[in-house]
Amino acid sequence: MSDEDVLDAVRALAPALRARAAEAEAQCKVPDASVKELADTGFFRLLQPRAHGGRAAHPGVFYAAVKEIAKACGSTGWVSSVVGVHPWHVALYDPRAQQEVWGPDRDARICSSYAPTGKVTPVAGGFTLSGRWHFSSGCDHADWALLGGLVTDDDGRPVDMRTFLVPRSQYRIDDVWDTVGLRGSGSNDITVEEVFVPEHRALSFGPVTALSVPGHEANPEPVYRLPYAAVFTTTISTPIVGIAEGAYEDHVAQTRERFRVSYGQQVAEDPFAQVRIARAASDIDASWIQLQRNIADLYALAERGESLPTALRTRARRDQVLATERCVRAVDLLMENAGGGALRTGPNPVQRAWRDIHTGRGHAANDPERALVLFGQGALGLDIQDTML
Repeated sequence: MSDEDVLDAVRALAPALRARAAEAEAQCKVPDASVKELADTGFFRLLQPRAHGGRAAHPGVFYAAVKEIAKACGSTGWVSSVVGVHPWHVALYDPRAQQEVWGPDRDARICSSYAPTGKVTPVAGGFTLSGRWHFSSGCDHADWALLGGLVTDDDGRPVDMRTFLVPRSQYRIDDVWDTVGLRGSGSNDITVEEVFVPEHRALSFGPVTALSVPGHEANPEPVYRLPYAAVFTTTISTPIVGIAEGAYEDHVAQTRERFRVSYGQQVAEDPFAQVRIARAASDIDASWIQLQRNIADLYALAERGESLPTALRTRARRDQVLATERCVRAVDLLMENAGGGALRTGPNPVQRAWRDIHTGRGHAANDPERALVLFGQGALGLDIQDTML
């Protein structure tokens, strides 16, 4: 099976994922059947290293698959994207950590909560973790968790930012997720109580940003030479593009049949409705084209073993946040076009997309000003004030 075969299998699965969208909302998590069927396509192994049974695929294939899933169900697309990208992050870890995750089970899945909300205490041989981490999408389907934490000196000043890899047996999931959008993402809290994490399962962001990590020796594939910021923020924006694309297709199909009583005409014949549809389509297309271009350009350089220029890395962040912004605006236009009936509670796919996309916009990776200032600093020849680029 090729990487394109995996993408084709995901496309074939889309109708079943769409049929379960209401179920995902009702139970506040992606249905187990959907996760199993996605796993059977090979999707979750796309970014997993070959040394552990994965495909180490071109990231463009991964993102194309995510978009197809999100078109069918926003929550399933969101969970698939964030859970699906974590094998890429684990591939950067010390090979001992990778073996602990995939040695017993090559289908082991990983969730995350990167915001450093817990307490980290350095001890002999590693660290002790305690606290609560929020918004861990898809955690009910995971066997491990990546948890962010600040390491401090004796005076309590932060000296390092690390991500700690913790097995499911050592944390508790607190069911707190109840939102208006992305309800099926199951982004619950993770609680840890005095858990020891050995040094080899605590990866510092310094080496990650510098593209020099312990996992490179074990995993030579070019996909693992990409910058964390570009990979993870694209992981957040891609399902948003998919949600918008699905909303567009649903809205166009509904509009062809809709009659507006107040104006006594078919909505499809209304030139103002046509303009909104055109604007939405253009914004969605522009978003996807730029995301694809940036990942392809970064990957091509990594394949050739060349350095990744700061200008390209800041461009990727610029276009990522603007992709989200454009797609939110596009779905807003579609909702304006849909009329009051779309606001009724019930299984309206455009309304669900509207709720999902605004919820996804709230993710920290989609903060436009913080990303755009990085590009502006670089364009003006200033020092870029961000160690996570």
